[in-house]
Amino acid sequence: MNWYRAGMTAPAGPPASATPLPCPVTTTVAVIGGKWKAVAIYHLLGGPRRFSELQRRMPGVTQRMLTLQLRELEADGLVHREVYPQVPPKVEYSLTPLGLTLEPIVRAMLAWGAAYRERASPSDPTLPTPDA
Repeated sequence: MNWYRAGMTAPAGPPASATPLPCPVTTTVAVIGGKWKAVAIYHLLGGPRRFSELQRRMPGVTQRMLTLQLRELEADGLVHREVYPQVPPKVEYSLTPLGLTLEPIVRAMLAWGAAYRERASPSDPTLPTPDA
């Protein structure tokens, strides 16, 4: 509606220069989205893990991809990287207090995935294999 032509005042709203905040779901997906981030968080719920242990628990992830995902999670304050001064170097990853707040979300994803897999056809090509 053309408010000026109708002789009315336009409704008040945010200034044209204001950028709307993204939907909270968009924010969550931006932080934990990606193929491997939620899986890494899931495995870190059990406590600190070394890189090689995470990689073993996540078949199909490349070393480069896991490194990138862990770095992003660390940059977002969800994962802590502890380097122990020894030879050979020992590095452990753990969830920060902020990362631990994702537990209900990851557990809900686990339950939903199990229920979905159960109702879907076993021959469904869109479902990953259990070891993927």
